[in-house]
Amino acid sequence: MTGVTGVSNSIETTHRHGRHGLVLEDLAASASWLAAVLGRAFPGMEVAIAGSLAQARHLILEQPPEIALVDLELPDGSGVELIRELTASWPDCRCIVTTIYADDRHLFPALRAGAAGYLLKDLPEERVIGALRAIHAGEPPLSPAIARRLLQIFGNAPASPDAAHLTARERDTLVLLAKGLRLPEVAAQLNVTRNTAAGYIKVIYRKLKVSSRAEATMEAVRLGLVRHDL
Repeated sequence: MTGVTGVSNSIETTHRHGRHGLVLEDLAASASWLAAVLGRAFPGMEVAIAGSLAQARHLILEQPPEIALVDLELPDGSGVELIRELTASWPDCRCIVTTIYADDRHLFPALRAGAAGYLLKDLPEERVIGALRAIHAGEPPLSPAIARRLLQIFGNAPASPDAAHLTARERDTLVLLAKGLRLPEVAAQLNVTRNTAAGYIKVIYRKLKVSSRAEATMEAVRLGLVRHDL
């Protein structure tokens, strides 16, 4: 099946062999572009497009995706609802916000809901492809404008007393995560095994009450542990 049959009620599936992805976007042109970008980022991925929350939920029941690109303003609600549902029911799915909104009202609810990344649609295609691959690999999850926004909010704040609840090793681990290092690189930097590094990360998530690298990165900035870059 090719082509988007409508704006608010479209479902398109691009049949490919391999993994599964989902694009939730109600604007036909944007939906087609995002699906093409997702296909370029992950060759062989089967990409489904939904134009509403209801259709996205239907598609997910048929085939849960491993990556979902989610718009926030939709005809039947907010994409944050779907991010929250996917995070709870399919935790292996990486939800990435793709939006035109860079304001706090959209950013923070999405990250708190469990979004693994937050990308603005005005990024060049190659940048989006690179960002999608990086987010899927667990690297920094935010568009540059969003990273700057977090620094504007938290970057000049002194280290929060909350950081004291983390051990020195846990703080080091959190900084490495926020800088984009992957698990093997974190382990190498700390001179510990991967299992030990994974254990630190699990404890950090529990102490900070977060469930994704995006939230952990935001907390690292809020705590004053990362000031100049993400």
